[in-house]
This record gives sequence, C-alpha cells and structure tokens, in this order.
Amino acid sequence: MSKIVVIGGGAAGMMAAYAAAKTAREKIEKEDIVAQEKTQVILYEKNEKLGKKVFITGKGRCNVTNACDVEELFQNVISNEKFMYSSFYTFDNHAVMDFFEKAGCPLKIERGERVFPVSDHSSDIIAALTRKLKEEQVEIHLNTTVEKILTEDIEGAEETVGKKGAARKIKGVLLKDGSKVYADAVIAATGGVSYPLTGSTGDGYRFAEETGHKITGVVPALVPLTIQEEWCRSLQGLSLKNVSVELKDGKKELYSGFGEMLFTHFGVSGPLILSASSFYAKKAKGKQVQLFIDLKPALSAEQLDKRILRDFEENKNKQFKNAIGGLFPAKLVPVMIEQSGIHPDKKVNEISKEERKAFAEKIKKLPLTVTGTREMKEAIITMGGVSVKDVNPSTMESKKVQGLYFAGEVLDVDALTGGFNLQIAWSTGHLAGSCAAE
Repeated sequence: MSKIVVIGGGAAGMMAAYAAAKTAREKIEKEDIVAQEKTQVILYEKNEKLGKKVFITGKGRCNVTNACDVEELFQNVISNEKFMYSSFYTFDNHAVMDFFEKAGCPLKIERGERVFPVSDHSSDIIAALTRKLKEEQVEIHLNTTVEKILTEDIEGAEETVGKKGAARKIKGVLLKDGSKVYADAVIAATGGVSYPLTGSTGDGYRFAEETGHKITGVVPALVPLTIQEEWCRSLQGLSLKNVSVELKDGKKELYSGFGEMLFTHFGVSGPLILSASSFYAKKAKGKQVQLFIDLKPALSAEQLDKRILRDFEENKNKQFKNAIGGLFPAKLVPVMIEQSGIHPDKKVNEISKEERKAFAEKIKKLPLTVTGTREMKEAIITMGGVSVKDVNPSTMESKKVQGLYFAGEVLDVDALTGGFNLQIAWSTGHLAGSCAAE
C-alpha cells in the first residue's frame, strides 16, 4: 500500500487530500489493481477542526472563487501568474463551482463576479469538503502537529544533481509526539503567516528551508495602509463608495482602481485599499509613496467645475463652509475646506476662478502619504513564500525533493481580493493531490 501525507487542513490541504484520494481510487478502478495496492491518504491538521481560515474568509461568508473568464484569473494574480498556468487550466474557477454544487453546497454570483454559498455561511463550504474527504476515505487527524518532513538520499543522484534531477526523496513525516509516519509523497499545504490564530504560523516555510528550498521575502498583503496626515484620522469610520484611487511612487504609477474605501484611526482600509496594498508590498515596500483619491470619478474636470459653479450660484450669498454640503459626506466637509485653502467664512461670490479650479483639483486628486502597512496579523494573505523556481508548475512537485509537493499560500503566489486567492488554493491543491497520486 502506498501512502500520501497532506500537512494542513485549510483550503489547499483539503482539496489536495480529496484530489489525491479520488485520483488513486479512479486509478485502481481503471487499472483493476488489487485492493492491497491501494493508496492511503492521511491529512494532518494541528487545529481542532478543518478549515479554520476558510471559516473567516469573506467576513464569514466565504468568497469561494470568481466567476470571471479563466483568462481574467491570471490578470488578478499579482505574484508569478505564469506559474499558475497548469493549475488554473487543470482545475479552473468553473470546475471549482461545479465541485461545490455537486458536493451539496449551492452557490450564487454577486457584484464583481464574486461567488458565495447561497446560505452565506462559510461553514457550508467546509462541510461540503469534509463530506467529499469522507467519501474518498481520507484519514483525518485533528490536533496533530507535524514537526518535520523526513527525506533520504536517492541512490545515484550525484550524477543528476545540478542538472535536472532531485538529490533527495520523501521518506515521511515526524509528528510532535515523536512518532514517524512513512510516506511515498508529502503535500505541504500549511498556509502563510497571516491570521496566526487560525494556525498559520509559517511551519511550511521552515519545512521548505530545511529541505533545501528558497523562501522569498514574506510580507503582509491585502492589508490596511498607514497614513501620515493627521486629518485622515479625523475621518475615522467614514466609508467612501464609488471612488478611485491612484498609488504613485514619484511619477511611477503602482496601482489605480475603483471601488470602496474606509478611513481608520491609523490610515485607510476597505476593498480598494487592500488591493492597492498588495502592489505597494510588491513594488515599494517600506517607502513613502503618494495615494491620490478621486472623490468624483464619474465627472471629468470640466463637468466637476460646472457642478461646483452651479452649487456656488445657488448659494452665492453664503459662506464657503455652508455652500459645499451637497458635494461631500458631512464628516468630509471640514477636511475639504481645509484642503481647499479657501477661508471657510469667505462668501461664495468672492471666490476667484483660480480658487475654484484649485478646489476642483483637490476633489479629483486628494493627496495622502502612505508610510507603510499594518502588521501581518491584520493581513488577509501573505505575499512571498516557497520560491516557484523550486517547484514544477505542471505538478506542484519540488524540483529538489522527489515526492514533496507544495500547495496554496505557502507558495510565492498571491492575488487581489474577489475570490482569487482561494482559487489559487483550490487549483494548486487539486493539481498537487492528483499528481502525487499518479
């Protein structure tokens, strides 16, 4: 009997264990292999239950994937999108949706093509996966920590090292209680280091380094940004919908997008900012850069000027501070008065054309200084991880250790919000599991 060990019961790990067991079963049925030669799949999870991080994704609703065209999946991957070619095309977003529907969890598509369970409960996604694992007779061990991945030399490997072959192969795993479990393949799906309370404590990075793999710089991604300007804090709790932002390092544009953002006691957050943060982490980590907010993206500069003129005409005898309430949420008005450089008590009919134009420019390009990101514990995902140069993208198998596979967030692959990071987990997990069982 051959044995496959999966480390980690998150999205990638559960999918990997299911795919491995299913592929092994179908292989037996197709080739009429005797029962004694069947493959045993064992899943080790150090938490008391499976899918702890899946449970909190999408604010507890679980944004399973995104229903966009498959080509769009690549456009939403930030790090190493080419590495995902085989994974995405082998088990794409539509295959994921089909999997959960058939597993008894009906899905729905919302704004931005985001896919959620109809029930709005992430627990239904975990339950569907758990059912499939049990159907395929995966052996699940909860509250079980893997301490080390065991490897051994490959006889005659000296001739191939430095060319294409691996020098070592999988022997098994060492558990925290001291027991050794021998295996033909091991799939490391241990997650990153974001949300450490869910068990993501970087075990996979240690396993990878101990077995000779490179770990690329690990930083928080999809994380709130910290802002220098004090006035930003005065807007704490204010949410802006349908605004555009532009993130710039000098003249170089790092990111631009449209959506919703939120002001906080330390800076800015919300879906739009989380996306911007990944580009900041990728291209300007640690530097001070500029974030510009377009408060009226639906209006051109000319249209905005006409709108301001109209408001001024209707309130020409009022003071400036009492004439712009229709342009902004009440909490934002004092900030925009300050930013305009126009005295709040100045009569509207005394405001010059130059002052009006400068005010319009501030509305279209409200500047903020980004000083950094919040800590890893506040990040949705981890950027960085096991170098994709050490992993075969067609199988997810290590190029350095035969029989060792990596899947999910432990890899140096990440994407924007909208279900794309879970899609990476499903796709890489499915490919790793299927190939490990071949």
